[in-house]
Amino acid sequence: MPLSEYEQRVLEQMEQQLRSDDPKLADAISGTPTRRPLHVVLGTLVALAGLGMLVGGVASQFIPLGIAGFLAMFGGVMWAISRPRVGSPAPTGEAGKATNVRRMKPRKSSFMTRLEERWDRRRGDGQ
Repeated sequence: MPLSEYEQRVLEQMEQQLRSDDPKLADAISGTPTRRPLHVVLGTLVALAGLGMLVGGVASQFIPLGIAGFLAMFGGVMWAISRPRVGSPAPTGEAGKATNVRRMKPRKSSFMTRLEERWDRRRGDGQ
């Protein structure tokens, strides 16, 4: 059932108010992290340097320089367009390093749990 115009307006107003009050929370809730400006600038610079290396490698007919330039271009573009992962904050200080080293076991979905239970029942019945 679609929302009425009034409900859509109220929802948009609430979203705008949330974004103005606490932009970090709004980004965390929306699930679409924004690109970091530093990554965009550095990625662009690396891509431009890679382009220069590629052109220089082709002009001097030095193939390894051209390949390195292409890889630098590709890496720079990927770095510039990448977004931070949701739910994995950047580690800060010693506490961040300690939590980054200790990896949490991923939770199994209920589907996997049911499959394991069925497997255990079958193995128990067959023995």
